[in-house]
Amino acid sequence: MLIRTPHLLSTHSLIFFIITYKLSSLLYLSSSEPTSHGYGTIIPQTFIYAGCSREKYQPNSEFESNLNSFLTSAFSSSSQFSYHSFSIGNNNNQSSLTTTLKDQATIYGLYQCRADLQPIDCRTCVETSLHQITLVCPYSFGAILQLEGCHLRYEHVDFLGKADTSLRFRRCRKPVRHVGVEFFQRRDAVVADLTAAITNNYVFRVSRSGFVEGVSLCLGDLRAADCSSCLVEALGKMKSMCGTQAAEAAVFLAQCYVRYRAYGYYEEASDSLKEDQVRKATAILLGLLVSLTILVGILSICQRVMRPK
Repeated sequence: MLIRTPHLLSTHSLIFFIITYKLSSLLYLSSSEPTSHGYGTIIPQTFIYAGCSREKYQPNSEFESNLNSFLTSAFSSSSQFSYHSFSIGNNNNQSSLTTTLKDQATIYGLYQCRADLQPIDCRTCVETSLHQITLVCPYSFGAILQLEGCHLRYEHVDFLGKADTSLRFRRCRKPVRHVGVEFFQRRDAVVADLTAAITNNYVFRVSRSGFVEGVSLCLGDLRAADCSSCLVEALGKMKSMCGTQAAEAAVFLAQCYVRYRAYGYYEEASDSLKEDQVRKATAILLGLLVSLTILVGILSICQRVMRPK
């Protein structure tokens, strides 16, 4: 009896559908609307960096169910709040064995938008990050995604409120034109203002001097003292890693970042955007390959189980 051919065709159709869906999502996520902020414009959905845990969870598991709940809750909350943290699946009123199993399925997560984003821009940025994080980090027990305007992270261990100054990403760009006294004066003024803001326990600061803009930000789960310590370390790393001649410098630690950029002194509209798009496309395509590998393995097992003996 030829009963396997229809099953094989449906398997191939399913794989083709998933590939088409992932690629169409990639094309959709490549489009972003700019938001005006002072001298320059930012595109909140611009990809900066992502990180995924090596450990993977099983499809249709309790962890996946809790993850979906987190993603849904983050999206719903983003229309009202620029920051929110979540703990989903954690229940202390259980036996020791049940608690251990529950802990493996618990989700700890947060999102945060830049405080100067409009609510609609925050929601759009978070929505984009929710789509991207599942593409870049399929079946991951932990993932982190930083866009220009927002940050998204989840783990299966509790990281909320725990100080972490590990380096996640840095960017240093040399100027493409001659820099004179005005450049250094404005850049130094911005960095000095950010430094003063750290001293005064600002968790978010935007500083501008003409064509130079600087930003410092802490995640909302940090205490004031930990926020200041994190920003001081980020500022020190930015100076040591990027030197004194950078037209753009940025250091992103696990829970804070410091950056500045001199508009017009680096290839903002071409090289910068292309680099961001290449990094995003590469990350998403790698995630696509991982998810397809897992899917093919699952479908192969199903085929062997359903094969007539």
